[in-house]
Amino acid sequence: MVVNTREAMPTVRLIVRYDGTDFSGWQRQRGVPTVQEEIETAASVMACERVIVRGAGRTDAGVHAHGQLAAFRTEATIPDYGWRMGLTGRLPRSIAIVDARQVQDDFDPRRASAGKRYRYLIISSPHRDPLLRDRAWHLWGDLDVELMRREAVALVGTHDFAAFRAADCERETTVRTLFRVEVLDRWQGRDDLIAIEVEGTAFLKNMVRVIVGTLVDVGRKRLPPGTVVKRLADHDRTLSGMTAPAQGLYLDEVFIKDDWRVSDDPLRPCPPYAARYLYPDATEKP
Repeated sequence: MVVNTREAMPTVRLIVRYDGTDFSGWQRQRGVPTVQEEIETAASVMACERVIVRGAGRTDAGVHAHGQLAAFRTEATIPDYGWRMGLTGRLPRSIAIVDARQVQDDFDPRRASAGKRYRYLIISSPHRDPLLRDRAWHLWGDLDVELMRREAVALVGTHDFAAFRAADCERETTVRTLFRVEVLDRWQGRDDLIAIEVEGTAFLKNMVRVIVGTLVDVGRKRLPPGTVVKRLADHDRTLSGMTAPAQGLYLDEVFIKDDWRVSDDPLRPCPPYAARYLYPDATEKP
């Protein structure tokens, strides 16, 4: 019999917001700035011990986050508000801790995640917007938003998304479930701002960016209507659209499984409409 002799240590859960412009992504890498390393450095100083931070998922270089989920274990006894204020004060101005709280010892962001929402912002205008230079994809020329909406419908459900991933994606299985893909024009009341929101349980490398690039190519009439249906059937990445630039993409929210929610939790479970795709053989969540 194997006995686990590891002593319980407090686990601190974080909700992190960041501007990814100056970072080489979330995950720690040698010789380049990353969000994970910045948080680990700040937490290690506060805890007076080496801290390893785990995230619910990776974001690429230049990608932003409104609500990345992360956690670390520590022996330090610091109250929740102390972690939130102390970490934010020690981090670069492009990173903020939105929420920090102690949770059960075995909390793991990846296992606790029930799904994610990504949002991609597009400026469709002949005039550039310097304030969104690194936070949206600026497109000139006509863009048929209604055509993009109709094309997006086929993406919802469980499919093989091999045609919508990076060439160097190493995942063994490319089947994923999306429960919402929506193209929203006049985002936040602006005539020139379009948001594409994608919700699902898990994602392949560059999957959202290839989806956005394909929808945009259809909206620009560079790819014909029905491209998404064909690519889901033949899995040919070379016939999908471009990979949209990183700067328009945001990890907007991480949904959490009910078993891992805590009292007065700002994290939410998957939306009710997701149940028909997550539990297709049941009328409601078991």
